[in-house]
Amino acid sequence: MRAALISKYGKNEKLKFTNVDIPTCGDTDVLVEIHAASLNPIDFKIRDGQVKFVRSYKFPLILGHDIAGVVVDVGSKVTGFKKGDKVYSRPQNDRIGGLAQFIAVDESELAHIPKNLSFTEAASIPLVGLTSWQALFDVAGMKRGDRVFIQAGAGGIGTFAIQLAKNFGAYVITTTSGRNTDFVRSLGADEIIDYTKQNFEEVLKEVDIVFDTLGGEALYKSFQVLRPGGHVVSISGAPDQRLADDMGLGFIKREILRLVGLKANCMAAKTKGHYRFIFMKPSGDQLAKIAKLIEDGKIKPIIDKEFAFDDAQKALDHLELGRSRGKVVVKIRD
Repeated sequence: MRAALISKYGKNEKLKFTNVDIPTCGDTDVLVEIHAASLNPIDFKIRDGQVKFVRSYKFPLILGHDIAGVVVDVGSKVTGFKKGDKVYSRPQNDRIGGLAQFIAVDESELAHIPKNLSFTEAASIPLVGLTSWQALFDVAGMKRGDRVFIQAGAGGIGTFAIQLAKNFGAYVITTTSGRNTDFVRSLGADEIIDYTKQNFEEVLKEVDIVFDTLGGEALYKSFQVLRPGGHVVSISGAPDQRLADDMGLGFIKREILRLVGLKANCMAAKTKGHYRFIFMKPSGDQLAKIAKLIEDGKIKPIIDKEFAFDDAQKALDHLELGRSRGKVVVKIRD
């Protein structure tokens, strides 16, 4: 099969197209012919070596964490899928590889695509959908009426999280530039802060949940707007010892991450709030719930730009600019 891969870590490492073996299909695996894949910031962060402290990858490595396609084979113990099914997934970390013609995915990480979506639209959903679901519900326990602050509302995560939170009855606050104000309002944002003119920590207070997608100083400033007992959930900030425990890392790495996350955890304690850094976990069950919301018209995919498979490097370059409004998708098969 044809695949786009990298051979080593490095910011200047470019995707190379080559032919590799089609993945083998284990007993609980589903072999999917990929029609579309979407890219996420985690793809260039992996390429740059930014996450190698907590996750190791074997090279050559096929990037791409989101896929949508058609089932072409199933393992002997698979019960929920059959050949010809249209499916989507965010595979587990050691089996990523959306920038290829085929992928093998454990059936527990797979769901049928929403009936009202194309493959391109479906491929834009898994990572942002699962990340938002797990941050807002599994960690922060979002409930109706909560004041939820979602940073970078026009980005891939933001566009999904705003819709999800609004659909479940939250009061949604977000940041964006002036040109995207009407756009994020159309997704359901109730209060919009133009970060080019205002500092969110100076205008917000008594927030129940902060979904930090930026990290850095934005993370630490988030505790200034949090109500006592509130939650700051980050996907870009400071990992800590709880992440090390979740990932089964050794004592030394756990202690290093404890120090990395110490400032955020101390700030949380000072404000009588809660802090968690998360890496999302694949879940076919949650993808099925998300599919139902999409079929019911509660959430729609937001795609910034679509690229041909041959232009996968251009897609990655475009994403890395940080100006995308929604997701960047690569069409693998016409």
